[in-house]
Amino acid sequence: MSGESFAREPSLPPSVNKVIEAAKALGLSITPRLMPASTRTAQEAAAACGCAVAQIVKSLVFAGATSGRTYLLLVSGANRVDEKAAARHLGEALKRPDAERVRETTGFAIGGVPPLGHATPSPVWLDQDLLGFDLVWAAAGHPNAVFPIDPKELARATGATAVKLS
Repeated sequence: MSGESFAREPSLPPSVNKVIEAAKALGLSITPRLMPASTRTAQEAAAACGCAVAQIVKSLVFAGATSGRTYLLLVSGANRVDEKAAARHLGEALKRPDAERVRETTGFAIGGVPPLGHATPSPVWLDQDLLGFDLVWAAAGHPNAVFPIDPKELARATGATAVKLS
């Protein structure tokens, strides 16, 4: 991008505008939707979006148990991370950081963590089950905001490695 500025949508929270700008910087055009009810959990998001729980992208931050390095795992809403399998892919055991570390690393609160636009970029791993859909829904930086995206485009834009995480 050549330093062009992006028009902010005044009706959206600043954190959602931050995600829109981050997406544009990655060559993505996203249209976040602010839902009237919470989309904090995969079940809530699926109900609000009218899609299967499996089409919800959970953006989960983990830390290396040895290195302390953060990792971003983009997981299908229907799946639970198999931490031992994920550790084999990442090369070290994992632990869940506290909410403060997640906010510090990503710039977003748990429940609204998007798959991109983080304060500190982390290596990204994508649940291969998400690639079975033409469209998935991800958090847009706010507990009530989500955006639809082709999972292949999401993987490309974030530099994610697709693996079996559950």
